[in-house]
Amino acid sequence: MTLWQRLAAVAACTLCVGIAPALAQKDFPSKPIMMIVTYPPGGPTDVMARTLASALKGSLGQTVVVENRAGAGGNIGAEAVARAEPDGYTLMFGTSAPLAINVSLYRKINYDPVKSFAPIIQIGQLPNVLVVNPSVPAKTVGELIAYGKANPGKLTYASSGNGASSHLAGVLFNNLAGTDFRHIPYKGTGPALNDLLGGQVSMSFTDVLTALPFIKSGKFRVLGVTTKSRSQALPDVPTVAEQGVPGFDVSVFFGVVAPAGTPPAVIAKLNHAFADALQQPAVRKTLQAQGLELPPSTSPEQLGSFVKAEVTKWRGVVQKSGAQLD
Repeated sequence: MTLWQRLAAVAACTLCVGIAPALAQKDFPSKPIMMIVTYPPGGPTDVMARTLASALKGSLGQTVVVENRAGAGGNIGAEAVARAEPDGYTLMFGTSAPLAINVSLYRKINYDPVKSFAPIIQIGQLPNVLVVNPSVPAKTVGELIAYGKANPGKLTYASSGNGASSHLAGVLFNNLAGTDFRHIPYKGTGPALNDLLGGQVSMSFTDVLTALPFIKSGKFRVLGVTTKSRSQALPDVPTVAEQGVPGFDVSVFFGVVAPAGTPPAVIAKLNHAFADALQQPAVRKTLQAQGLELPPSTSPEQLGSFVKAEVTKWRGVVQKSGAQLD
């Protein structure tokens, strides 16, 4: 083989190496996609993920299989996705915990919520509400703050555990409102709300979907919604922020991410498919029935910016709380 023939062969091989990934991206997806949910089957996160997965086949032409990998507050599933091949065939349906809070809460995690993932789309946010036992003599957030300051150490708030959203919401509230509500951690939302019903604790920052039946029955009094905007489920209830605690914004957000390094063309195709699914009436109805507020924007850039802001916000709150998990 002459020198020119050898050079031509090298050039042809180089061209093939460049063309193969491009063709793979163009043909994506050519096999089923796995979407990892970082919580057990049957919960709100799992229901949302499966609702979207079933709606994606029309746009993608392939089945999206949901796999539950629960444990360590979502870290087990998140680590699996971070280590996966960045080809678009392994995704994570993530929440605030693995995508924003856990990096500050756990002493060691084997991924970075910003650097380890390529954002695809935000699915929405689940608002929390501030609810009190009816025995608490406050009907507004302002009255609650005034009562708490006049009776230091008397009011308590229940959470589903140290480091949970319902715990950190109370820390943020104390920081911004200058109150000293005492934190009482429980092993799950159920036990926390049972004691709130019984009056053993004064209040809780819990998700709107769980709280709604108790609010409607009069067993809980709702004082405010914890997000920037009012909840569609409780449109007449003002936000905590508009009642004198500016900057208070707490919710559980949901987003879909892929491993870092996933090709932009694949991200764009996945984003388009998820955005289309979110426009389907049946999908929107199911998600909103879970209490979800759909996002104002569905671009990958929006999710990326949002995650960065949430990581920064919760880092300060976790440090103030003193919570640390192994």
